[in-house]
Amino acid sequence: MEEREDEKGKGSERWRAATGNLSEMAANLDSLQKLLVKKAVYIDQETFAKASLSSEQARTIKALEQRVDTLEREVDSAILAAAHARSEKRHAEAAQKAAELHTQEVTKELENTTKVFELHMEELHAKQEEISKRDNEIKLLEAIIQTLGGKE
Repeated sequence: MEEREDEKGKGSERWRAATGNLSEMAANLDSLQKLLVKKAVYIDQETFAKASLSSEQARTIKALEQRVDTLEREVDSAILAAAHARSEKRHAEAAQKAAELHTQEVTKELENTTKVFELHMEELHAKQEEISKRDNEIKLLEAIIQTLGGKE
């Protein structure tokens, strides 16, 4: 992160220096233009060509400065978008972990409920067996009573 800021700082320094140079060239061109307007009645072909070239360069420089500003804004926007995307990713990962933990808790609760259900089923079977045994004993005792009652 610091490296990116250092690179951005160095890049900004270079752009400031370039902008300063461009501003100085623009001032020189303005001075030359004023000099030509005030004092020159006639200039030779070479001087005119140099002045035209300087003027064209100044226009190009101005257009490039505007393009640099636009690109800097686009880079800043891209950096913000990337930071936002990283933040959203972290939130999504946290939500996924929370969902996984919830799933584990629900699964564990279901397993515990199943174990309890199995224990209750075993207990129910045991009670049914006990009832069946007692029912058989009652039937046997009734048969004995009927047999004994029939002899009297």
